[in-house]
Amino acid sequence: MAGFAWVKPLGERCRLPDMEVDPGCEASIRDPAGYFARAREAGDVQWSARHRAWVVLSHAEVAAGFRDGERLSSDRMDTFERAAQGRSAAFHRAVEMLHAWLNFRDPPAHTRLREPLAAAFTPRAVVGLEARIRAIAAERLAALAQAEGPVDLSAEFARPLPALVIAAVLGVEGEERERFQAWSDDIASLVFSLRPGAVEEGPVARAAEEFMGFFARHIERVRQEPDDSLLSYVVHSPAGGLEPVELVGLCTLLLFGGHETTTTLLINTLALLLERPDLREWLAAHPEADETAVDEFMRVGGPARVMPRKVRIDHERGGQRLRAGETVFLCIAAANHDAAVFERPGEVDLLRDPNPQLGFGWGLHYCLGANLARLEARIALRMLLERFPAMRPAGEIPPIRGGVMGFGRRPVPALLR
Repeated sequence: MAGFAWVKPLGERCRLPDMEVDPGCEASIRDPAGYFARAREAGDVQWSARHRAWVVLSHAEVAAGFRDGERLSSDRMDTFERAAQGRSAAFHRAVEMLHAWLNFRDPPAHTRLREPLAAAFTPRAVVGLEARIRAIAAERLAALAQAEGPVDLSAEFARPLPALVIAAVLGVEGEERERFQAWSDDIASLVFSLRPGAVEEGPVARAAEEFMGFFARHIERVRQEPDDSLLSYVVHSPAGGLEPVELVGLCTLLLFGGHETTTTLLINTLALLLERPDLREWLAAHPEADETAVDEFMRVGGPARVMPRKVRIDHERGGQRLRAGETVFLCIAAANHDAAVFERPGEVDLLRDPNPQLGFGWGLHYCLGANLARLEARIALRMLLERFPAMRPAGEIPPIRGGVMGFGRRPVPALLR
């Protein structure tokens, strides 16, 4: 299958390398292949004075950075703890909860936190969830079928579906999804901030208190009456050894990561399919391409654009001297559009294979939920295309939004009939 261009190049508006690289600028979001190709002319690793960080741009260097736990640290807890200084006890509890977010921790803490979850997210375990995911998707599609006129696929499909799936997997009330989606939004303002100290305290503190109360209740429930949920598995894991606040924090991470990232992937994918009838019609006619298509959507529209790291020890990388304590941005968006690895990186090829996209990370911190996210996306997109073959845009799709860390949400207005 021929590739498809996603966006028009921005051309002279983002000439490089005579300007500082900025992985959060509009040009890098609207035309990542063109922007980062020009950026790499100045080197695979560059200093950004704007962000006070080293920006790693090539696929090879980003993948190497993900694997280099000896010289690059994932631990961001010192940053969050500094942000908590002088704040309320409730804000401190929010930061305490983040100690169990294994994506912010290095071994041995990372190993101890990941071990109770590893078996629950194997390919075999995730395939066992397919019937449940299909049932939830069918319910959402049935609700969409009742709508008269335009619907917002972001609010009515891309947001609730992953939330309901992860709630079902954890064994908590799906009907409370509006509440924990709101809590996740507030927690996101802290965990995705490049300046946690400037984050408004009230919403974060309230969200942490609500999350803790919510999961403390459910943890106690499955202690008394074990069931087949992921929550029960974690609570009764043979690995054991987790403190109560760690259990709550780990559950919060699962709930947050289980719907937040998949929601963004679905939003960007649905917007792209509505903007591009050629892509939509081709994919609708080729269900055998679902697997490669989802990885390609992850390459061009996955939720994470940058993963931050801290330099542990002085070393050279990409011809630059990095000093201990400095920040490093592993730029996934640049790596996923590197022409050295991806032929025609600015085009969307739904049959791209191999596709070594780094949207799920790599190495020690490879996303535990990658198999689940892929399965959800495949099922959701296929069922939506089959249920509403006449689906089309309802007016103009708002442009893609984002920043250094990732993409933002946007409405996806559609007519289904």
